[in-house]
Amino acid sequence: MTFGPPVPLAALAALLADDTRARFCLALLDGRAWSAGELAAHAGVAASTASEHLSRLVGGGLLAEERQGRHRYVRLAGPDVAQLVEDLAAHAGTEAGARPATLRAASATRALAAGRTCYDHLAGRLGVTITDALLARRLLRQDTGFAVSDAGLSWFATELGVCLPVGGRRPLARPCLDWTERRHHLAGTAGALLCATALERGWVGRIGSGRALAVTAAGREALARLLGVTGLAETAL
Repeated sequence: MTFGPPVPLAALAALLADDTRARFCLALLDGRAWSAGELAAHAGVAASTASEHLSRLVGGGLLAEERQGRHRYVRLAGPDVAQLVEDLAAHAGTEAGARPATLRAASATRALAAGRTCYDHLAGRLGVTITDALLARRLLRQDTGFAVSDAGLSWFATELGVCLPVGGRRPLARPCLDWTERRHHLAGTAGALLCATALERGWVGRIGSGRALAVTAAGREALARLLGVTGLAETAL
């Protein structure tokens, strides 16, 4: 996997000042690696066009790539890049503010607003609702940002079986502005581990191949029991 060198602010802004490259970065917020062909189809551009744009994004340090045989896969270069893309989307209303052109697009937009992954953590109404519950139970503190309380460390360990690392390079908890809710959801290591646990235990499932999530019956039961969260909408997987 290769990473590009840092670039000046103007050059960084220029990388995202293109609709196709912006679409690529937004799609990659699902945290997974996509092939160049998949991204080309997603953005509705030719493979040669996609390859040119991807080379620029890799060279600018926004994407990391790895090759397997003839296939080229790319992903966001890290959580800091994901935060940048999500923050820009929230500021510009990139996805939430666009009027869907078809009924299918409108359904996809509603699904994203209800629940989705934001790189490696939970977002949308689902992510904000869970974050509110963590704050209400004082498992999460909100001072100048987010911080996991001692009770929260214990909750992650006893209820989820997850020991949160203290003193790592990545922040344990940080607020991430949600572009649909215009409020903060939980990101950082705690947010990533919570999302991973929800996916592994089948509390949420992906809708199709995108980053929209649906809460399962098991998830509604678990979130009600663990955090007192109720009233989550049921969406077909």
